[in-house]
Amino acid sequence: MTIAPAKLSDPTVRAFVNAVNSHDRDAFMALLAPDATMADDGSDRDLAEWTDREIFSSHGHMEVHRESNGGRSLVADYRNDTWGEMRTAWRFTVSEDGRISRFETGQA
Repeated sequence: MTIAPAKLSDPTVRAFVNAVNSHDRDAFMALLAPDATMADDGSDRDLAEWTDREIFSSHGHMEVHRESNGGRSLVADYRNDTWGEMRTAWRFTVSEDGRISRFETGQA
């Protein structure tokens, strides 16, 4: 069973999933703090390069199955044109201004 993005608890994470699924790069970038960082499978990555490759140029899409930590941790089936579909875990750090200062993802 999946959780509709509109039903996700954390408004910033909800907006992140919506931006990914609609391939809205401007909305996605607006959610990130200026010095935001990210990691994939435990290794820090260049955020701009990674998001272009793994989300925008490869048509990334998230189907969320579980949320925890007030909606800031997700388990989702993630698919894109490069890797196909895999079960992934996502963890978000949201700053006081409501923007994402860090996210981490990897296989679940």
